[in-house]
Amino acid sequence: MADPSSRRGHRYATPEILRYVDALHASHDGALAAAFEAPEREGMPAIQVGASEGRLLELLARLAGARRAVEVGTLAGYSAIRLARGLGPEGRLWTFENDLRHAAVARARIAAAGLGDRVEIVEGDAAARLSDVVQHGPFDLVFLDADKGRYDLYGRWAAANVRPGGLLLADNSYFFGRLLEPDDSDAAAMRRFHEEAAASFETACVPTPDGLLLGVRRAG
Repeated sequence: MADPSSRRGHRYATPEILRYVDALHASHDGALAAAFEAPEREGMPAIQVGASEGRLLELLARLAGARRAVEVGTLAGYSAIRLARGLGPEGRLWTFENDLRHAAVARARIAAAGLGDRVEIVEGDAAARLSDVVQHGPFDLVFLDADKGRYDLYGRWAAANVRPGGLLLADNSYFFGRLLEPDDSDAAAMRRFHEEAAASFETACVPTPDGLLLGVRRAG
């Protein structure tokens, strides 16, 4: 039997190969490059999704025919730009950011990408403010990339507000290798997220560097 790591491609994903496929399949124009580089330039944590993961978000939104989406965790706006492009000109994205300085950087980058009229940055604690956008639902897509210890809370909100057939996407689903740690409360919350998502969505965990959960909302 083949080594599972080789089946998933981890053994063969050398830095050179990753640079090649990113350049070929997930290249950046000026707006994307500016957003991707903003964390380093602005002294923010460089924790945005990678180029290929961002391109995957964009394509999944397009494939799902998504028009209304929610993102939890904006940072500098890179993934928001990817998602908004996938939603198309009639789409609308509500993205939540708790750090006001990060929100200001993201707002500038999103405006520079020509998407200011399609993306609304909701400032403040997402756990408290997600209720503010329920009126715009049900949503076609929800993307989580924020504080991992509350993924279970965000996942429950998504299960209640994503339409049947809509998508749930969640980055860092392996929780930096800590997912199965028995005495880690955040890991326990992430495991609850996985288990509850599997109960409400048809799910798979895409083996990106830190795992991307993909769920399709079940009917009923």
